[in-house]
Amino acid sequence: MKHRSTAAAVLLAALAALTACSSGDDSSSDKAADVPAYEITKQDTSGNQRTVTVEVKTTKGLRAVFDDVAGKLHEDAGYFVEINCATGGTASVDNRLANGRKAVGNIGAASTGLDDGKTEYEAQEGRTCPAK
Repeated sequence: MKHRSTAAAVLLAALAALTACSSGDDSSSDKAADVPAYEITKQDTSGNQRTVTVEVKTTKGLRAVFDDVAGKLHEDAGYFVEINCATGGTASVDNRLANGRKAVGNIGAASTGLDDGKTEYEAQEGRTCPAK
């Protein structure tokens, strides 16, 4: 009988630990909910240097958009992320709200000048969206 109660206590502790771990997953979905809406309008799928063009409708949360996009880039390459204002007409440097880079693997590091797995993000100062 003593072994059964000890086993039950161990089982309850394990279940409590699993419950605590699963609550960490909820915070990940909260982070995803905090990312403003965006649309990837162009994404290179081959080559050592790849461009990913993203359009947004506001300047709020640009870093979160970049982090979300960069988090989904896993193939070995150097990625150059362009975040543009969707209401600015044709995609051009004038519509550019932010730029970023991500290195994946040695090829990515060589292409971007960043260490493998690292990112760099830079918002363009004074830009507005919706574009005026």
